[in-house]
Amino acid sequence: MASQGRLFGKNAIITGAAGGIGLETSILFAREGANVLMADISKEALERAIAKVKEVVPNAPRVETTVCDVSKEPQVEAMVAHVDSWGGVDVIFNNAGIMHARDDDAIGTPEEIWDLTQNINVKGVWFGSKHAVLSLRRHKKTKGSIINTASVVALVGSATPQLAYTASKGAVLAMTRELAIVHAREGFRFNNLCPAPLNTPLLQDWLGDDHAKRQRREIHFPMGRFGEAVEQAHAVVFLASDESSFVNGHDFVVDGGMTKAYVTPEGPAAPAPKNNAS
Repeated sequence: MASQGRLFGKNAIITGAAGGIGLETSILFAREGANVLMADISKEALERAIAKVKEVVPNAPRVETTVCDVSKEPQVEAMVAHVDSWGGVDVIFNNAGIMHARDDDAIGTPEEIWDLTQNINVKGVWFGSKHAVLSLRRHKKTKGSIINTASVVALVGSATPQLAYTASKGAVLAMTRELAIVHAREGFRFNNLCPAPLNTPLLQDWLGDDHAKRQRREIHFPMGRFGEAVEQAHAVVFLASDESSFVNGHDFVVDGGMTKAYVTPEGPAAPAPKNNAS
């Protein structure tokens, strides 16, 4: 029952909520008893997403939507004000982001793609964090959880050139750590979610029917497969809940071991065979 969930009574905002990790997290938050404001840039996509949430969790306490471009501070401020009317923010998942097809290396990335990526991926997280803290203070709350979506590429880089995206996610890592230190005494925790490439419609569109291309990507995963968005969402529930009350400034990596593997052309290197000779 939602009324007995791990997030019961918490007011939560999820950006980029119309699909992927954001939608799966919205479903789990609602199932765990949170009041959820789903935010995204597309009204039509949000309508489909909230219908899905209400279908899966018909007894959810409160699920609403708002259209928000996270790179525009007045829109983020209005988004947070929406939840102020519920009693103030307890959790915000700054998940909205972009990875543009024209992103390349230092030579090939167009300046407009650099600026667009930083505006959404970095400023959007900053604006969401800023206004969540202001809401927490307005309502005199002594604890709050801010979760920001970064990426494993910010930890290890990417062999596929995507400079603007990688740089933006590196900025998210650093910003979250700084905020975690600055606001710790107020009881406001900041953590990063660092997902690996996921089996989402976006990835499927990119791979198409190219099975060889899929295999070349999957070979980087020790578990032999891409992750699923719901597997990331479960991690977000933990970071949002009081179960993670002493987790602060952490880069929560959910990647099936990808960043820990030494990858050969045939896949992650297998452990050396044991020498049982006496």
